[in-house]
Amino acid sequence: MRGPSPHARWLDPEPFLRGVAWLDRGRPVRADPADTMRLPWDTGERATLPIGVRLEFSTEAQAVEVHYRATVPGPTDALRDLAHGFALWNRHGLISEVFTEPAAESVLRLDLPAGRGPFVLHPPETQAPLILGLRGIGGDLAPAPAAPRWVVHGDSITEGWWSTRPAHGWPAVAGRALGWDTVNLGYAGAARGELATAEQLAALPADVLTLAFGTNCWTRVPFSAALLYETTRAFLDLVRQGHPSTPLLLISPVLRPDAERTPNRLGATLGALRDAMERATRDRIAAGDSRLALLPGRDVLGPEHLADGLHPNDAGHRTLGLAVVTAARRAGFDGG
Repeated sequence: MRGPSPHARWLDPEPFLRGVAWLDRGRPVRADPADTMRLPWDTGERATLPIGVRLEFSTEAQAVEVHYRATVPGPTDALRDLAHGFALWNRHGLISEVFTEPAAESVLRLDLPAGRGPFVLHPPETQAPLILGLRGIGGDLAPAPAAPRWVVHGDSITEGWWSTRPAHGWPAVAGRALGWDTVNLGYAGAARGELATAEQLAALPADVLTLAFGTNCWTRVPFSAALLYETTRAFLDLVRQGHPSTPLLLISPVLRPDAERTPNRLGATLGALRDAMERATRDRIAAGDSRLALLPGRDVLGPEHLADGLHPNDAGHRTLGLAVVTAARRAGFDGG
């Protein structure tokens, strides 16, 4: 860790930030800060983490310095042992990673390869680092060009659980391949078709939308198939009030072996819930929603892609991400 260089000035990070849904007093958050009271507690809790938020810039500088503030975990913090790493990428892949200890305030330096980029810097997510400023060493920084804004809503799988790095979650994989600005609204333990979330999505600027919920409707809050059918219809209706013609891809739940044929407390298997979501989507397409597409999730992943029987491993996230790329291109969703 090096101290700041006196010859370069700190730049406001906001023009360089990507993957931002809302800002709350300068901090990226993933639910509308003016509308948190209508959300379940677990959604609001996960929304404080800057999942998918990153810095994107072009430069001929030799290095970049990042001034940031992070939460320092206590001795009993369950996330204390997670790696606190900053990963630098370009269009060819990973360039380098720098691992540090979480600090209340610090400056990080990353050396840059030759070429203007653009470069993508993925901060660690678990200690919710707040970027205070950045600057180039040996050259100026410029924000990377704007890209089509892709808003993705889902549960812990969308949030990226069991991927080993923020850049390995399926929304990040798909966004890189498509050249889109991925805004990750995945809420671990939540994403059960909450209609307040649908209204927030309707009000959020987006060039493309993806919905990938349903798994937590099996046991965490049990749904019947009929209830999830109507919830899916209502969720889509509300999103369409704000985005009447925005390309929208719905992904039904991916494989979960313990739930596929096991009834929940309302008698619904995950297979039945998946079928209900898919029928609701197909019914809307048949009624004339030509900018809505469906990716059936059941056969996208196999058991070998699951790290814990539920969440994909890195290979599973990559497989799911590339399936989304194929589905989006097949549907003609270019993000423009």
